[in-house]
Amino acid sequence: MSPDVASRPVRTEPEELVPSRYAVKIGEIDVLVISDGVLPLPTTMLGHNADPKARAAWMHHMFLPPDAFDWALNAVVVRSGGKTILIDAGLGSDPDLNLPRAGQLIKRVESAGINLASVTDIVLTHMHMDHIGGLLVPGIKDRLPPDVQIHVAAAEVSFWDAPDFSHTAMPPGFPDALRATAKRFVKEYHNRLRQFDEEYEVAPGVIVRRTGGHTPGHSIVRVASGKDALTFAGDAVFTVGFDHPDWFNGFEHDPEEAARVRTRLLKEIAATEELLVATHMPFPSVGRVAIDGNVFRWVPVYWDF
Repeated sequence: MSPDVASRPVRTEPEELVPSRYAVKIGEIDVLVISDGVLPLPTTMLGHNADPKARAAWMHHMFLPPDAFDWALNAVVVRSGGKTILIDAGLGSDPDLNLPRAGQLIKRVESAGINLASVTDIVLTHMHMDHIGGLLVPGIKDRLPPDVQIHVAAAEVSFWDAPDFSHTAMPPGFPDALRATAKRFVKEYHNRLRQFDEEYEVAPGVIVRRTGGHTPGHSIVRVASGKDALTFAGDAVFTVGFDHPDWFNGFEHDPEEAARVRTRLLKEIAATEELLVATHMPFPSVGRVAIDGNVFRWVPVYWDF
């Protein structure tokens, strides 16, 4: 994942000006964070239970626009024990939602030199469309190995049989799109799903664990080797969650439980001092968690060139 610059082939097209991948070594395990692009959403999605003035003040403090801003979309590739594991698959393409700056994951995975035919396992933190849509892009299924294992919590698959959106606060069109995408995904890949209850070791040092909250089967992935560790938190953690872990995200199906999961997870990661990566943290989303009084603090790593 870190080829020698001198060995790179001459490109006939210009590279992207904005970096889209970032490599991290966790002991003997290779981790590559890859950007799927950005998803523009209303700022109310960051805390729909918050006082509007408090939410506006936080946005101003963070130098963010008051009405809508771009949420990062990150996925991860892990290599351990002879396995190549894709954690989440990005948004893919949904023309009805008009999101042209997202759905870049598959292109960027391949530009990183990773052949889809070499992917042995896929882990899904949950089945929202920005985590499974890349697998529904035309032609992608046929390019994956026929025996690829897709690991997802059994509670997640069960939930999408009849999903409950009564506690969410999404923009119009999103519930229908989420429901339709999950239904199509299960139909397309049901023979490749490997469901687990609470925890499963996908490869040496790579463990997926169900947390619930964001969705009933929402899961996180912890990568550990030697003295190093990194947790991919999926949608359990958002930027605002460090200052206001009790604010409800609009996509959370059980926001009260999601807040408890978020607080517990941030305390765990602060205690272990391990690295944290999350889907919607600004790319490359690699950092640590500190505790300041009653709130948490995000400490980005210094980029390693």
